[in-house]
Amino acid sequence: MKRVFYLLLVIALTVSCKTNELYISVIDPAPVTLSKELTKPGVINRSMPTDETKGLDRLERILTLEGADLDKEGAGECIKGLADELVNNGRFNDVKLLNDIDFRTPRKGNFPEPLRWDIIDMICRENNVDAIFSLEYYDTDAVINYSTQKVDLKTAIGIMVPALEHLANMETIVKTGWRIYDPQNRVIADEYSHVESVVYSGRGINPEVAAGGLIKRKDAVKEVSYVAGHEYAFRLLPLSLRVERDYFVKGSNNFKVARRKAILGNWDEAGLLWEEETDNPKRKVAGRACYNMGIINEINGDLHSALDWARKAYADYNIKLALRYSEILESRIYKQRILHQQQQ
Repeated sequence: MKRVFYLLLVIALTVSCKTNELYISVIDPAPVTLSKELTKPGVINRSMPTDETKGLDRLERILTLEGADLDKEGAGECIKGLADELVNNGRFNDVKLLNDIDFRTPRKGNFPEPLRWDIIDMICRENNVDAIFSLEYYDTDAVINYSTQKVDLKTAIGIMVPALEHLANMETIVKTGWRIYDPQNRVIADEYSHVESVVYSGRGINPEVAAGGLIKRKDAVKEVSYVAGHEYAFRLLPLSLRVERDYFVKGSNNFKVARRKAILGNWDEAGLLWEEETDNPKRKVAGRACYNMGIINEINGDLHSALDWARKAYADYNIKLALRYSEILESRIYKQRILHQQQQ
C-alpha cells in the first residue's frame, strides 16, 4: 500500500513540475430551460398540511419546539423570495404571487404527487398566467441542546463569584421542494429540493433565560426561507463558473519564456511561442505545444479550435492530459449549444 502511495505521489509531483495551473471564467447554461413563450408565471404554495397530516404537524411542533405558525410564515417568505427574484432577473413580463389559492399536501417533507394538468390549466386561465412555480413542500425540523459551563460573574459590588451558565443551542433545518409546471408542453420543467440550516444560541443563569435568547429564531428562519426562494429563481439563469486548467511549462526554451509571459498575463504572446513548438522534431515537445494551443484557444473563446488541438495532442503525440481535456472541451461545446438556445 505504501509503495502505491509513493508512486502516486511521484506521479503527481512530476506532473506538477511540468505544468502550471490557471483559472478561467466560463458560462454554463441555466440548469432549467423554459420556453421563451412562457412570460407570465404564477407562484403558488401547496406545502400546507391537509387535515390528515395536521395531527402529525401539531405533534412535530411540540416535539421540535417550533414557534406558532412557523412553517406557514416561512413558506410564505419562501414563495415571496422566489417571486421577487423572478421579477428582478428580467426573464418574465409579469410575475403573480397567487396567495389566494389554498392548496394542501398530504405528505410532509416529501414531494407530493404532481398537480393534474386540468388543475394547472384552470389556475392559469383564471389568473392569466402561462406557467406555475410551485412550492411543493416546506418543512422545518428543530433540535435544541442544553449545556452548562462554569463561569465567573461580577456581583453588584464588584466581586467575582463562581457560577453555572446555561447554554441553549438550536439548529433548525429548513427543507423546501419545488416544481415548475409548463402547461404549454405538458411537462414538469424542474423538480428540485433544497436543505438549509439555521443555528441560534442563547445563554443565561438558568435554562429559562437561556431559552429566552432563542426568541429571534423565527425571524432567522423566515429570512433563510426568503433566501431559499430567492436562490431557486437562479436556476433559470446562466451560471458563471471559475474553472482550473493545467498547461505545460517545460520542454524547450520557448516554453520557459512562454511561462513567464503567461504569468504576466500576456497569453497571446505565450501562444505564439507555443505555436512555434508544434513543429518541434521532439515529439513530446510538439505534443505539449499542441496541448497548450488548445489552452490558448479556449482562453480566446474558440472552443472548436481548442478541441482540434487537444485531440491532435492525444492522437498524434499521446499526451495523456489531452484526452481528459478533450472530454472537457466536448462538454463545454455541448453546453454552449444549450446556452445559445436559451438566449435565442
